[in-house]
Amino acid sequence: MAFDIEMIKKVYAQMGAKINQARNILDKPLTLTEKILYAHLAQETTVPFKRGESYVNFNPDRVAMQDATAQMALLQFMQAGKDKVAVPSTVHADHLIQAKVEATTDLATAKNTNKEVYDFLSSVTSRYGIGFWKPGAGIIHQVVLENYAFPGGMMIGTDSHTVNAGGLGMVAIGVGGADAVDVMAGMPWELKFPRLIGVKLTGKLSGWTAPKDIILKVAGILTVKGGTGCIVEYFGEGAESLSCTGKGTICNMGAEIGATTSTFGYDFSMERYLRATNRHDVADAANEVKDLLTADAEVYAEPEKYFDQVIEINLNELEPHLNGPFTPDKATPISQMKKEAEENGWPTKIEVGLIGSCTNSSYEDISKAASVAEDAVKKGLKAKAEFSITPGSEQVRYTIDRDGMVDTFKKIDGVVFANACGPCIGMWARMGAEKQEKNTIVHSFNRNFAKRADGNPNTFAFVGSPELVTALAIAGDLRFNPLTDKLINNKGEEVALNPPKGDELPPKGFDVEDPGYQEPAADGSNIDVIVSPKSDRLQLLEPFAEWDGQNLTGVKLLIKAEGKCTTDHISMAGPWLKYRGHLDNISNNMLIGAVNKFNGETNKVKSQLTGEYGEVPATQRAYKAAGIPTIVVGDHNYGEGSSREHAAMEPRHLGVKVVLVKSFARIHETNLKKQGMLGITFANEADYDKVQEDDTFNFSDLKEFAPGKPLTIEIIHGDGSKDQIMANHTYNQQQIEWFKNGSALNLIKKQN
Repeated sequence: MAFDIEMIKKVYAQMGAKINQARNILDKPLTLTEKILYAHLAQETTVPFKRGESYVNFNPDRVAMQDATAQMALLQFMQAGKDKVAVPSTVHADHLIQAKVEATTDLATAKNTNKEVYDFLSSVTSRYGIGFWKPGAGIIHQVVLENYAFPGGMMIGTDSHTVNAGGLGMVAIGVGGADAVDVMAGMPWELKFPRLIGVKLTGKLSGWTAPKDIILKVAGILTVKGGTGCIVEYFGEGAESLSCTGKGTICNMGAEIGATTSTFGYDFSMERYLRATNRHDVADAANEVKDLLTADAEVYAEPEKYFDQVIEINLNELEPHLNGPFTPDKATPISQMKKEAEENGWPTKIEVGLIGSCTNSSYEDISKAASVAEDAVKKGLKAKAEFSITPGSEQVRYTIDRDGMVDTFKKIDGVVFANACGPCIGMWARMGAEKQEKNTIVHSFNRNFAKRADGNPNTFAFVGSPELVTALAIAGDLRFNPLTDKLINNKGEEVALNPPKGDELPPKGFDVEDPGYQEPAADGSNIDVIVSPKSDRLQLLEPFAEWDGQNLTGVKLLIKAEGKCTTDHISMAGPWLKYRGHLDNISNNMLIGAVNKFNGETNKVKSQLTGEYGEVPATQRAYKAAGIPTIVVGDHNYGEGSSREHAAMEPRHLGVKVVLVKSFARIHETNLKKQGMLGITFANEADYDKVQEDDTFNFSDLKEFAPGKPLTIEIIHGDGSKDQIMANHTYNQQQIEWFKNGSALNLIKKQN
């Protein structure tokens, strides 16, 4: 029996009536996205919501958290005064395991190094009725797909790649920990009703082209911010031809275009996957309501009438892609890579190839990569680059080992890392990275921001499918095109690699000895959750101070960030992950990766207290000690990338009052609001250029803070001259209450 099957059956039992009501309200055929959203409203409505405008409250079916973000989320939940979570929830220990040697050694090291955190998570989950997937069980998104995702459901998760579950027909959305606390506490979850992008897939994939290439192509079309505020719905004969895990890959990387989430309609590939993962009961229940689990036929027949934007991709013509370097939306067809690499001066020698991660770690992915490796061995080839494999779950690892794929990879000198995020999030002890030498790596991960994988700003990282990455690792050359080029084997012969072959699902079925799941206590009221006051890894939270009701004046500029400023730049991962449960300690990485507009350097800003340059966190701590409020100014799509709310909590904790930017990424803007911060945008983007290094900001009408009302800001420059600018915001009345009360959590506690 599947987890939470009674909850799933209840969702399906109520879905038909809710969708009929929505159809009457909207007076038109419905997309799948609309069906799921309207079926999960927290309260009934008699009027249609406006896409991109209306704030709407929803009741998600479940919550998922990974260990790095779960620490802060659960520390917040402990303050909410609840005895048990209100919806099914899970925590997955996948982020804190560093890839260094190989799986067994690295996992043992992680269990020892992170014992305090794992003990905390084990006890707090058992105390509050939360399922716990222990270290080694697998990456959150693969484990969710295998165990919890279900067609037509709604889930939120404290990781931006929660969207992976769209591969099983969910609306699954990445959020900050404060949002998760709301839902676990039994409160509605708020989202601005998304705009809809339809992607019509025609034809069928073949040869070297993989599901990964679909989203790499879409990323090239929409860019890293083209999906912001939108849900992407895939459909067409090409969509139905894809495996369930292939659909998951596409949805997973939807986070890289800023999309709220992505999804597919229920079809036979999803049923096959549900049955293969021993969820026959879910498949049977979904089959009974399958018409509700995809869009109305009229929508896909004339998509331009029902979506805000429509993209069409012919899979018969789609070419394998490599995206990068330094951004996941720089899309290059493999046939053009040689030309692009030579024209741009990219290092063409590939040092490392890495496959796996939450994006591409299914049985199908690994089996296709293994077929390339096996073909290479038969033809007298080995990998010229280092090569590593990161399975997505213990179930996948056990099954590929049983089926001989691990041995195949070893024949080309491949190393299997632990079932964890590892290099994808910077948890990679890469030898020599500290030398910061210019080099190229290829991987099947989702993000390739500077320094993300190994901390080296000169590592050029390119994203491709697992099978393409395997071929490139064997060739050792970024210019190699497996569709047309040949390699020299150990006999001096020219040989070509055959196109990959793989099984969608294991022919002998999935198998596993210990999946790594810990069930919570039936009654957790007697379980103590202990956090040592002397710990440098865990710290109980103190509530943030409420707004004093006065206009903000004398606000000093901390930093004016230039260009891409992701949550990795604001709060780096890698070695900093160890402090995810200790707000004060992790605040020492605040904005250390942001580029200062005034000197082009990172972690070097001018203090208006001393006139000297110093590190960003130290400079901000000095402002806080002096009781001086500060502001951070940023560029477009500020806060792109991971959902980590630490990027909002750290400035809040250290005394930053305002973040003023050209535009926000969705999750980060929400995280700032949840923590009681003022997150606003330039009404005129050109005003960004007016901000100078010694500026002071005065807010003259914050006392009249109201929905839809711009804020007036006076900027006093170092020479005494002044500029007046306007700033827009998207706060509704509820969010203004969060600001007034110091945080959304403060308001929850008051209401309780």
